[in-house]
Amino acid sequence: MDHNEESRPLLAAEGGERRAEDRSGRDSYLDKVKNGKLYLATFAAVLGPLSFGFVLGYSSPAIPDLCRISDSRLQLNIEEASWFGSVVTIGAALGGLLGGWVVDKIGRKLSLMLCSLPLIFGFTIIIAAQNHWMLYVGRVLTGLASGLISLVVPLYISETAHERVRGTLGSCVQLMVVTGIMGAYIGGLFLDWRWLAIVCSIPPTLMLLFMCFMPETPRFLLCQGKRREAEDALRFLRGPDFPAEWECARIEEEGSVSLADLKDPGVYKPLVVGIMMMFFQQFTGINAIMFYAETIFDQAHFGRSDVATVIVAATQVFFTFIATLVMDRAGRKLLLILSGVTMTISEAAFGVYFKLSSVKHGNSSDHNETFGSQEPFGEEPQPGLEWLALACMALFIAGFAMGWGPTPWLVMSEIFSTKVRGLGSALCVLINWSCAFIVTKTFQSLMDLITRAGTFWLFSCLCALNVVFTIFFVPETKGKTLEEIQAHFKGLPAG
Repeated sequence: MDHNEESRPLLAAEGGERRAEDRSGRDSYLDKVKNGKLYLATFAAVLGPLSFGFVLGYSSPAIPDLCRISDSRLQLNIEEASWFGSVVTIGAALGGLLGGWVVDKIGRKLSLMLCSLPLIFGFTIIIAAQNHWMLYVGRVLTGLASGLISLVVPLYISETAHERVRGTLGSCVQLMVVTGIMGAYIGGLFLDWRWLAIVCSIPPTLMLLFMCFMPETPRFLLCQGKRREAEDALRFLRGPDFPAEWECARIEEEGSVSLADLKDPGVYKPLVVGIMMMFFQQFTGINAIMFYAETIFDQAHFGRSDVATVIVAATQVFFTFIATLVMDRAGRKLLLILSGVTMTISEAAFGVYFKLSSVKHGNSSDHNETFGSQEPFGEEPQPGLEWLALACMALFIAGFAMGWGPTPWLVMSEIFSTKVRGLGSALCVLINWSCAFIVTKTFQSLMDLITRAGTFWLFSCLCALNVVFTIFFVPETKGKTLEEIQAHFKGLPAG
């Protein structure tokens, strides 16, 4: 027998003993951690996603207002309303691309503080708008900040949290996004578009103030060679009595990335997984549905579309909160599969609803004016059938909130090594928002081309594909350190 073959069982046994010792030491360390200030830092950071949610939700109540406004300089027609809803995604794609460079140059904390400025300026321009271009510029600026936020906040949380609470805290990102969307919808019931923009500018102002008192992430400080500052940050986040040197020793300091690193499975595998997850998240149709939620219910003959969108948003908040509670118990993969199956069924049923309601209707022109559809609705659907639209929408949102809403952002923040985290996350965010722009901008044209029913059936098929992708390609990251996740992609034993 070859000497190397004889030594493999011994090396495996030694590796297993080391991993057991590491886990024992890690558990002993985690038992001593005090999470109070970690939760405070997370709260300060997730004011960014709350602001991001207000940006996403703002267009749904604002577009009907701006379509009905008497001032011809600001009144939006069908095409202009489409741009107002979707142009934010262009800014977000640019923000994601810029964010990869920013987070590596100035750090996670300063990047978060920087995000608040275009949010505040963007909403200020919308508030003071005198023409369409001011509205568009304001939306692009708030989109730019949203792209930065969607990249920076998951990184900040993943690099400050430990593995026992990383899933729960990472899920808070999406929880705050949907809370912001619901806040914008509720505000739209009582406020016009200018006052709603004023309310939307409050969360980024608070984020700027709170983040002044929070630490930079220990991983970024170690990568900058600032070990003492990293230890101070860890004592702030874990409590004053914990062994900061022990955790610093666990964090691998890695060099800068080069093209040659793309051959490394620890680089290209997580990059492919991250990009595909962002693609599938957007091609569930979520942003098209949320951007135009109120108008979708108008088309579905629902009497109070503004109230219906608030109900849907509340459903999203509730189920995202549930996902936050179970993320570190159920695991990422199981929630993604359940989420994908639920969305597949709900969007298929939504397509059935639109198919049943696509007969001649005398008042269809009112709906067509609002949303620009050329497809006639037809006669009034059977009594009570309009509630099928609300049920399908609520089921879809519940499914999305349980898995494909929070989990791709959480997994993105976990799977990249330190040296490629900025670049990898930037590419994922760029793909995400580019796909969001494609979906939101083409949503109405797609409904005109293949009908409303066909559009939702198409999204249903794509949701079925994301279930297959999850089963075969997405790793489970529950309870693993960031180093153990990297070892999985490299095909090495975790330890």
